[in-house]
Amino acid sequence: MVCGGFACSRSCLCALNLLYTLVSLLLIGIAAWGIGFGLISSLRVVGVVIAVGIFLFLIALVGLIGAVKHHQVLLFFYMIILLLVFIIQFSVSCACLALNQEQQGQLLEVGWNNTASARNDIQRNLNCCGFRSFNPNDTCLASCFKNSHHCSPCAPIIEEYAGEVLRFVGGIGLFFSFTEILGVWLTYRYRNQKDPRANPSAFL
Repeated sequence: MVCGGFACSRSCLCALNLLYTLVSLLLIGIAAWGIGFGLISSLRVVGVVIAVGIFLFLIALVGLIGAVKHHQVLLFFYMIILLLVFIIQFSVSCACLALNQEQQGQLLEVGWNNTASARNDIQRNLNCCGFRSFNPNDTCLASCFKNSHHCSPCAPIIEEYAGEVLRFVGGIGLFFSFTEILGVWLTYRYRNQKDPRANPSAFL
């Protein structure tokens, strides 16, 4: 049977959703690992990662059930949701790749000022205090502050890796956004194919 047939479309759609399931479980596992080993104490960051993982798992589950059962309604909602996710993810990925150093610095500073728990994690793990400057009257969890009260600011350390991280995130986002538009195309095609096991006259 050629790959354009019913069975091949179903197999490709199932494989794609199994990939999404693995990615969703990986995201949830990374968040749990970060909490367990004390690398992340920010409930906001962990909550966002877990929420994304659960959302992706639910999408994959809907797509998997729809593909196995050739369920028209589930496949339709799966196709619409996947298209919306593609638009959002593609836009965010392009934005990550398009940011220059000045914009990266501004974005990092906004994030630094708005996330106290993540700020503490960064200072502890990177052994630095403050973003561009540090007030000695403020608290800092870095070991350098506990030992000598002389610590380097965190901004140069973060900005050194920020560009690479944004490029990596943008690249991964672009890759998965193209798998999502592939999923939309496969779902549209699969919905309009006849199930050879069903009554030939019963075409939905």
